[in-house]
Amino acid sequence: MPVCVTVGPGGVFFTKKQAPPEEVKTMQRNKVKGRLLFALIAVLFSPLAGAQLAPTTDAPPVSTAPALPEDDRPVGTLNVNVNLVTLFFTVKDKNGLLVPHLTKDDCSVTDEKIPQTIKNFEAQANLPLTLGILIDTSGSQQRVLPLEQDAGSRFLQRVIKSKDQAFVLSFDVNIDLLQDFTNSPHLLGRALNKAEINTAGGNGAAGIPGLGGGTVPTIGDPKGTLLYDAVYQASVDKMSSETGRKALILLTDGQDEGSRLKITDAIAAAQKANVIVYTILLADRGLYFAQGEWYTGYSAMKRLTEETGGRLIDVGNNGPKLEAAFSQIEEELRTQYLASFKPKDAALDGKFHHVGVVCKGDGLRVQVRKGYYAIQTDQDQ
Repeated sequence: MPVCVTVGPGGVFFTKKQAPPEEVKTMQRNKVKGRLLFALIAVLFSPLAGAQLAPTTDAPPVSTAPALPEDDRPVGTLNVNVNLVTLFFTVKDKNGLLVPHLTKDDCSVTDEKIPQTIKNFEAQANLPLTLGILIDTSGSQQRVLPLEQDAGSRFLQRVIKSKDQAFVLSFDVNIDLLQDFTNSPHLLGRALNKAEINTAGGNGAAGIPGLGGGTVPTIGDPKGTLLYDAVYQASVDKMSSETGRKALILLTDGQDEGSRLKITDAIAAAQKANVIVYTILLADRGLYFAQGEWYTGYSAMKRLTEETGGRLIDVGNNGPKLEAAFSQIEEELRTQYLASFKPKDAALDGKFHHVGVVCKGDGLRVQVRKGYYAIQTDQDQ
């Protein structure tokens, strides 16, 4: 900026002379340009220019490899055992008593009679349990429903722990979910107590014994007792997406009337979901015969339970026997073994494979499902 010099009696004075606005703006722009040019020169001629900064000891190593093409870059890997077969089973001696403390060396597994290598073997007393209670509310259960509700509630109080979960489902002419998965015995017991006998099912008759589901369910439209459909639905909709120990407990006389599906469909659904089925049979056979009905529930339930690795317990309409049945199931669920293997014939052909488990010992009997379906799945078989 121009300086004005003034000479006076008191000496020499230096004062700034105000420049025109246009000159001020020009000088400011030139000053900025000069600073930028100086910074650029300093970078270009610096001895560190172009050198790579050394990483700190905490920094990850710097890769000098060229970037991979988009299609060749590694992605996250999800390890899925699509052909690991898992078997839950119990072992009893010749007196019917449960046998604990077996080891991997005590048992062997076959798949279509071919010996398999057991990958995992352990006792599963404390593995989380997923349980489904299926209660028959058709007219034939009218006399025993209160017993089922009381005994079932006490069973759930004893069995269900914080890490377990269970649901309650009723079936008659309909299939109703009374309580979804929960670990609350209180909610489960309350759901059992909500179950009511449907006395107006089958053929539309209003509770006339033998003609409309009043005491004996009948075949017609609407149907009578959708037992097989209920097992299928519980296995597919509720259990197939669950892992670990899974069991269904049926409280029924075993007589199906009018299910859309067959017992073979119910068995297959349970096997594919790796569900053990127990049936507590409460059947008043004389009532069926008195109404001119042919009773076939026992044989059907025996087949369903044996094929899935469970058991049929026939209690008639006896309260103490019902309590004992729940206690036996509780003990078995807490005294299970787990054995898993990868089939040597690993073809996922969708076919049913028969399996067998044998444990060494005098008269030992193994209670296990009869086989599995070789289907590719996101879970263990």
